[in-house]
Amino acid sequence: MINHHIQLPIKVFKMKNKVKIIGNIFYWTLILVIVIFAVGTTFSIIEVPKFRYKLFEVQSGSMEPKIKVGSIVFVAPQKEYQQNDIITFLKSDSANIKDSGSTVTHRINEIKVEGEDTFYITKGDANEDPDTGFVSKERVLGKVIFILPLFGYIVSFTKTQAGFILLIIIPAVLLIYHEILNIRSETGKIIKKKKEEKQNNKSEVIKEQEKNIIKTEDKKTSTQKLNHNTKLKKQKVKTKEKKSVQEKI
Repeated sequence: MINHHIQLPIKVFKMKNKVKIIGNIFYWTLILVIVIFAVGTTFSIIEVPKFRYKLFEVQSGSMEPKIKVGSIVFVAPQKEYQQNDIITFLKSDSANIKDSGSTVTHRINEIKVEGEDTFYITKGDANEDPDTGFVSKERVLGKVIFILPLFGYIVSFTKTQAGFILLIIIPAVLLIYHEILNIRSETGKIIKKKKEEKQNNKSEVIKEQEKNIIKTEDKKTSTQKLNHNTKLKKQKVKTKEKKSVQEKI
């Protein structure tokens, strides 16, 4: 029973540590993913060499239920686009990808070829009518390869000052503070252990010295006893000699 009560808190402490470690790993993995997506959406409006995919946040419900508001779409350029492909394209020839709301993600409803030029008629799944005007191939940024539902809300919030502070800065400061406390605690334990080792070493030295003193005392006592016995023997011999001399006389 005593052992059970002693071991239980240790097991609970170890379990808490494991849960804490798993929680930290999960949280920072999530933060890393958010940062990657935030950087990815930033790269999408900046021409980065060899960065094939572009990430866009969907801000309207024109493609619901296939693509919900707040989703992130992964877009990659294709050599050819087919009917029913979902594409992301610039709203107009003069649209700037860096401007908010300058792109549209809709489905190709029809393809028209005029000479060497290809044009697409697009339509949102939730819209009754196709989009007005044709989309030239040059305006197409790519085909939607993958959809991540609702994650755009988190990414958008992270890009704001409040979101960056709440999701990145504050947790990072708390984590650093916690690690500093852990380092201080571990350093204290190491110092305490070294002090105990020094104390133990001193105790061992003192014990060794005491043993040596006892051995020396024992040797002295043994020598004294030996000398005393030797004296006694000599006295006995002298006494015998005197008796023998007296007897002769």
